[in-house]
Amino acid sequence: MLALGKLLELTLAGREPAEKTQLTVEGVRLRWLAEGALEVQPPEAHDNGTDLLLSAGIHGNETAPIELLDELIHAIARADLKPRARILFLFGNPEAMRRGERYVEQDVNRLFNGRHRQSSGNEALRACELEDLAASFFSIPDRYRLHYDLHTAIRGSKIEQFALYPWKEGRQHSRRELARLQRAGMQAVLLQNTASIVFSAYTCDKLGAQSFTLELGKARPFGQNQQVNLSTLKSSLVQLIEGTEPVSDDQLDGLQLFSVAREIIKRSDAFRLHLRDDIENFTELNKGYLLAEDQADSRWVIEEEGARIIFPNPKVKNGLRAGILIVPVTDEHLG
Repeated sequence: MLALGKLLELTLAGREPAEKTQLTVEGVRLRWLAEGALEVQPPEAHDNGTDLLLSAGIHGNETAPIELLDELIHAIARADLKPRARILFLFGNPEAMRRGERYVEQDVNRLFNGRHRQSSGNEALRACELEDLAASFFSIPDRYRLHYDLHTAIRGSKIEQFALYPWKEGRQHSRRELARLQRAGMQAVLLQNTASIVFSAYTCDKLGAQSFTLELGKARPFGQNQQVNLSTLKSSLVQLIEGTEPVSDDQLDGLQLFSVAREIIKRSDAFRLHLRDDIENFTELNKGYLLAEDQADSRWVIEEEGARIIFPNPKVKNGLRAGILIVPVTDEHLG
């Protein structure tokens, strides 16, 4: 196996490879760009015009998708997997990965779309570097741009594997991409309706990619992901990489769709979220339930029919999202 196939090993050790560019026996070029960043280029005659960005480790303790990307990189470096797409593999927060922590000082996934310019420190610099790497990768015109940012969640979930579809003004949702997500094992998709500061929102809004955040189960340490079944996603990614996807009729039968009703923003240290610490994502909340309170008599009371909560986290910094209220929708909302 080529040495650059050991990107995860290099990243966890904090080492640069001696050789920055290597070729497989099939003529696939692997190029180390920066810490945790590897570009894969198929031979020109086999290039199908797809640019695929696969990122993981934006939160350093979300190890299952990191291990999945490591498996794909190994397979490419051994020439067992023969790409027809250009690929950029990114391990987002190397220092947090080495520590086994979600982040060191700041949540990197709250520093995109220029938010890093309002901050300082190594993680703000890393968010800037990730934006630059993605922008450079997606700079070639007339190619199909796709980004999957792979995560696992802090808590358990009633729907274990789901995707978040970033909002972009004036752009309709793609049935093709929703069907692709369903084939990849996603049971639900959250259709967002406001701008965001996460990585997939940046590549969607600023770089014109079809971009998605994929939540793939609960966060666990390296080597302890036996309960996280990513076999369906892996098979789908292999087909994407090799250009062997089956022809799809874009039917969405069985895929659950949700829309954002409200975001719960923590304004002060007085914020209180009235939920159990172990509550699962997609837990349904009854109308009239007092969900949260903050200073100046701010109150969030459930008004929506069928409302559910995802990503509840009262420990975020003031000014950030402490949870999202979502409601089910039909595919008639896709436009």
